[in-house]
Amino acid sequence: MRTLLVTGPGGAGTSTLAAAAAVRAARSGRRTLLLSRQAPVVGLDAEPGLEVAVVDPRAAFEQLWSGSADSVAEVLPQLTLPPAGSVVPVPGTAEVAALAALARAEADLVVLDAGPTDAALALIGLPSTLRWWLDQLLPPGLRALGAVRTAAVTYGAATKGPIDGALALVPVLEGLLAADRLADPVDTAVHLVAPSRPGAAVALRSAATALGLHGLRVGAVLSRVLPGGGPGQWWVKRAAEQTEALTAFEAVAPVRRIPERATAPADADAAAALLEGWELPTTGGVPVPGAERRESGWSLTLPLPFGERGAVDLIRWEDDLVVTAAGVRRSVRLDALLRRCEVTGGRLHDPGTAGAALEVSFRPDPRLWPADLLAAEERTP
Repeated sequence: MRTLLVTGPGGAGTSTLAAAAAVRAARSGRRTLLLSRQAPVVGLDAEPGLEVAVVDPRAAFEQLWSGSADSVAEVLPQLTLPPAGSVVPVPGTAEVAALAALARAEADLVVLDAGPTDAALALIGLPSTLRWWLDQLLPPGLRALGAVRTAAVTYGAATKGPIDGALALVPVLEGLLAADRLADPVDTAVHLVAPSRPGAAVALRSAATALGLHGLRVGAVLSRVLPGGGPGQWWVKRAAEQTEALTAFEAVAPVRRIPERATAPADADAAAALLEGWELPTTGGVPVPGAERRESGWSLTLPLPFGERGAVDLIRWEDDLVVTAAGVRRSVRLDALLRRCEVTGGRLHDPGTAGAALEVSFRPDPRLWPADLLAAEERTP
């Protein structure tokens, strides 16, 4: 397991618990990087085996702009480009900066403080989104022609134009996607932080569905809990709410109860104490699903824990399955076999449960299969 992603709603203690996990991982002998969007607990920089890096979207965008402005100005001399210090970052910069920081990471384990759940899902879905748009705007055939044009420009057989500016970004994107640390779900574990409050389990199940769409599963739920035995009716009622919430969390993943403290941890030792006895996950999500043989063709099963009928949508678009669940959309690239098949249906098994899964059925497309091979398939019992 190479990446531990920690996320949860604002105010739930996500950053503090990510720091605690990073300290304990480093103390277990793993060379660990804590990657966060905000400065973590004081004193972590001195922890042996632990490196701390803060993602700065603005600085990352300025660096990208500085590195590409000259080449853009060369092909578009009619434009007056602003200096890096005056450029306003575009939406999504934070996710791109975090993805780039992950790609550069040189550590046995990266503990990623992914911030609020929506931001974490945007980051997880970014690589597949970039791949989809790259294929739509610059399909492989056009990219091959672009390589020919680049060679022609290099040897003086053509002059640079706006298209060359766009083509210059392709290797940058492909390099970023090739180094995607989240590409293999098995190497990425997820811990969800949740407040022990009424209604929190609904958000937790929705997050589990969205994560499942990307092949990830919730390894543990971390929840801060109040000490028992407080006086008064308020304390009794709050304790009952807490017990109800924790019981609901158990249906999603094993729950780790974190004792509520009066103050935030002041150093590495105090942070590590929050996860006393915590064991580093050894695996993360599920292996990338493959086609399974069926009597009438093939099927592809996508785990969607707690997915509900009516909240899952499926579309076939060229070589991709576009699946929407829990308000999140992902494009799933089909393998070479299923690309030559047509979709015959989709069924959500065990909806509303931890074992919910979307099964998509396929059959050979006569237009894409050689006639003799198709005949052999029809004779197969």
